[in-house]
Amino acid sequence: MGRTLVPYAEKVELFAWWEDGFTLEELDYLQNIAMNNKQAALIGNNQNNPEHRVSEVSWLQDEKENIQIFNKLSHIVSSLNSQFFRFNLNCLSEAAQLTNYSEHNQGKYDWHLDSGKSDSPCRKLSLVLQLTNPDNYEGGELQILTSKDPQSLPKKRGLVTVFPSHTLHRVTPVTKGTRQSMVLWVTGEPFR
Repeated sequence: MGRTLVPYAEKVELFAWWEDGFTLEELDYLQNIAMNNKQAALIGNNQNNPEHRVSEVSWLQDEKENIQIFNKLSHIVSSLNSQFFRFNLNCLSEAAQLTNYSEHNQGKYDWHLDSGKSDSPCRKLSLVLQLTNPDNYEGGELQILTSKDPQSLPKKRGLVTVFPSHTLHRVTPVTKGTRQSMVLWVTGEPFR
């Protein structure tokens, strides 16, 4: 007896999103943290490369005062993973990255993967929480490349977009205002 093989694309979604998972107060809280303790965002081996990435970041730790936010994120990723991706996941093992992309320096992050460092746990899913109302900035499109043409993902304050970390994606230059987001990675055993 033979078995039928189903192509990968029919088994796993390319991205998913979750709306209205956070209160306005929680989003305001995260935006306030994003504006404080900022440092230049780096790439790869802690290198500054303004041709590839221009943004400022701060970090949100999974600490007592943030437990409700991390619990919500865990619930969202667990729900979306079981419904769409079905990856074998361990945990949210890294601090959340709060990112500011500003019109003042044409903030952007060119095409990249979220694979992480080779000596780190395997990143399997990437989460992007939109903190800024899309009426407050222009540009700053989160795009993924799943075929020849990039696909822009929805803009909505409070929207959590989830996609496999090995997906090529970018944030286009911000041309007006400031785009703020929170990015988090979910790890698991290496793919086999």
